[in-house]
Amino acid sequence: MVTEACKKNHVTVNGLVAKPSKEVFATDKITFRKDQITQIITVLDIPENRVGAKLVDIYRRNDTSAEAYQHLELLKLSKEHYRKNGTGRPTKKDRRDIDEFIPSSNLNEGEEAES
Repeated sequence: MVTEACKKNHVTVNGLVAKPSKEVFATDKITFRKDQITQIITVLDIPENRVGAKLVDIYRRNDTSAEAYQHLELLKLSKEHYRKNGTGRPTKKDRRDIDEFIPSSNLNEGEEAES
């Protein structure tokens, strides 16, 4: 997953595009895009040996702004506002409501343009 992101130039280390084999050192800033927000991670230290997932936070700091996370929550709420996930396509009544809400650019029969 991360290898693919590196190959697509979606991961940068200190502002430079990173290859999958790029070595990182303490104080390096790693930037990548995940869930529609740009994540910024700072490497604090490199462990001597492999560590478990629970201990990874000791060696990194998340510098992503709180505004980015608020924006993500807003996106999630706006997607679920009208139709819940997994409820399928809109019904005929829903489509009529959408058509009423969105103004049509074409004039219907019998209507005249106002000057």
